[in-house]
Amino acid sequence: MEIESHFDVPLGLDEAWQTLLDVPAIADCMPGAKVLETQDNKIYKGEVQVKLGPMLLSFRGTAQIVEVDAANRTAKVKAQGRDTKGRGQASTLATFTLEDAGKSTRVHLTTDLNLSGSVAQFGRSSGLIKDLSDHLIGEFARNLESKLKASNEAEPPSGAEGGNTASRAERREKMLGAAPISGLALFLFLLKRRLARLFGRS
Repeated sequence: MEIESHFDVPLGLDEAWQTLLDVPAIADCMPGAKVLETQDNKIYKGEVQVKLGPMLLSFRGTAQIVEVDAANRTAKVKAQGRDTKGRGQASTLATFTLEDAGKSTRVHLTTDLNLSGSVAQFGRSSGLIKDLSDHLIGEFARNLESKLKASNEAEPPSGAEGGNTASRAERREKMLGAAPISGLALFLFLLKRRLARLFGRS
């Protein structure tokens, strides 16, 4: 299943490119995601949790940046994971391309998603998966923007005490928490999208 989406990053093209390639620094901007370990060759072990009511799906696996085209500002990330309770597997190949949008950068994202096992039932409705993807990307973009804003506000003036590498590293440790996706919030979001489509509103 192929899903296309886009979002904006409030940074110039070059800075946005470097930021999005720093996987450990931005991973927890995605709801329910966190990096557990960084290996060689840009391979990251991590976990993604999705909470739907009383059910918590937890996928553990790896993500790897498999292709980087700096000249065209395009990169590909391959990820795969298995539900910790054996309910299935998920794998994706995501391609993102950056486009200069003046004071910000537009990120075009194409995701090829494959599900297997009992979790594959969620993939039977392409509309549902697309709605979920839009919701997650929207949350990621908002969280990333909040993190960048907080980092800028906390950055001391040049030459001021505390403006060294160590202090910036400490601020990085205070990233946004990776809470599981709220089942109620997700349900309300999807219900709103379905009703809008039913009555012909965008």
